[in-house]
Amino acid sequence: MDVDASGVPQVAVTGAVPSGPDTDRLLTEAHEHASRHAEGAVADYIPILAAADPEVFGVCLADVEGGLHEVGDTRVPFSIQSISKAFVYALLCDALGHERAFEMVGVNNTGLAFNSVVAIELNDGHPRNPMVNAGALATTALIPGETTEDRWAVIREGLSRFAGRALEVDDEVYRSESTTNHRNRAIAQLLESYGRIERDPGGVVEVYTRQCSLSVDAHDLAVMGATLADGGVNPVTGQRVVAATVARDTLAVLAASGLYERSGEWLFEIGLPGKSGVAGGLVTVAPGKAGIGCYAPRLDAAGNSVRGQIATAHLSRALGLHVFASNPHVEERPR
Repeated sequence: MDVDASGVPQVAVTGAVPSGPDTDRLLTEAHEHASRHAEGAVADYIPILAAADPEVFGVCLADVEGGLHEVGDTRVPFSIQSISKAFVYALLCDALGHERAFEMVGVNNTGLAFNSVVAIELNDGHPRNPMVNAGALATTALIPGETTEDRWAVIREGLSRFAGRALEVDDEVYRSESTTNHRNRAIAQLLESYGRIERDPGGVVEVYTRQCSLSVDAHDLAVMGATLADGGVNPVTGQRVVAATVARDTLAVLAASGLYERSGEWLFEIGLPGKSGVAGGLVTVAPGKAGIGCYAPRLDAAGNSVRGQIATAHLSRALGLHVFASNPHVEERPR
């Protein structure tokens, strides 16, 4: 068996994740390995996020058979933040279809920061992809509903179906974000000036702020990721949340842009679709196999959880989840 530079065995498999005890052991190893790292800093540009305990750390894996494996602080609540973008985009694709969602929001990586205004101007007002703030605001604006409250209900209920339980807004986070979301308001108005948002930009930002303030934990993220891994069916509740083609499209966008300007590095090292949030959440999806949810508030310069990335990288290698890996070719022996 091959071993990488960090000493983690390299496995190449195409089936399900290993049996329960093996997965539990590897999850514990990943958690212990990542816990040794103290790099990064807790986000502080939203005041309430600065109060997070930097030592809290949980990892949960939910497989497509409904199995759950957890280690650490997996039930500590935090705000979903930008991770919501992936699941709201899935709801939009389910409502509008592949072509319309592609036309309105796009799928290409900007290579710039998640809240870049320059990226909008450089592309004649096109938001480029739904994982940056401009694309996420355009996505939220397109969710069906006659009123702001109607659209909010669609989003909250949809994300709750992904998680398998009713999600609620963290009011303290919502109030904190509402007083500091000046840049998102400016982005929404800029998109309106280009004709990319046809609804009241203030109402769009209001809904977007609420969706980012939904309270989740690492367990929820794992189940939400597993729902995309299982072709849009929540493996815990058995409920179909979105169509299989929508799950496929969402994972493709995540692979390209889920970790902002570090998305290329992430795909190269981890080889899985994923999405981070500035509260310290990270969801990763192994298509057809499992979802991995992490919570660790220390972030790198791009806004991605440091320990979450390290733990996920360990699991990707140890469990053979890398989507570009294949079993070694066995030379045919001479007869």
